[in-house]
Amino acid sequence: MFDMIVATWHSTSSNKVVSMELHPDWEYVADAVMGGVSQGRMSCEDYRGRKATVLRGNVSLDNNGGFIQIAFDLCPDGSAFDASAWNGIALDLCGNGETYDIRLRTDPWQSFRVSVTATEDWRTHIVPFETVTPHRTDVAFDPSGLRRIGILAIGREFHAEIAVAGVRLCRC
Repeated sequence: MFDMIVATWHSTSSNKVVSMELHPDWEYVADAVMGGVSQGRMSCEDYRGRKATVLRGNVSLDNNGGFIQIAFDLCPDGSAFDASAWNGIALDLCGNGETYDIRLRTDPWQSFRVSVTATEDWRTHIVPFETVTPHRTDVAFDPSGLRRIGILAIGREFHAEIAVAGVRLCRC
C-alpha cells in the first residue's frame, strides 16, 4: 500500500509545512462511461519546464455528457486511505487559464469538490479539507476514508488543458 508514497518535508520562510508526496498512477476517464461524447486524452510529458501528467480534450454537453478527467486511487487496491493526519492537499498545476474541479472520493462512494484555475504559469494550489464541498451527498468530508483524487474538466463546453506535476497530502 505505501510503496507509492514517500514522506518529504517542505518548508517556507516563516514556518515548517509537513507534506507527504504522492506518486499517483493516473488514469483517464470520460463521460463516455455514461453515454457522453466528450473527447480527451492523458499524456506524461515535459510541460512548460516540468515533468507532468497532462489532461487535454474537449468537453461536450451533448448526449447528457460533460466531463473528462484524470484520477488515481490512493491505495493500489482501491481501498480507503486514512488521511486524517493531514488537513489538505497541495497540487502543482499549470494550464490554459480555465477552471477545473478537484474531486475527493471517500468510502462509501461519497464525492467532494473544490474549483481551481489552472494558470499559464506553474502554481501550487493548497486545498484545505475544510474547503471542499459535498457533491450529491449530505455527509461531511471525512479524511479517514479518502480513496481517490481526481482533476475534472466538467459542466460546460470548453477545451481543457491542465497539467499536474505534483500531488501531496499536507498540514497546511
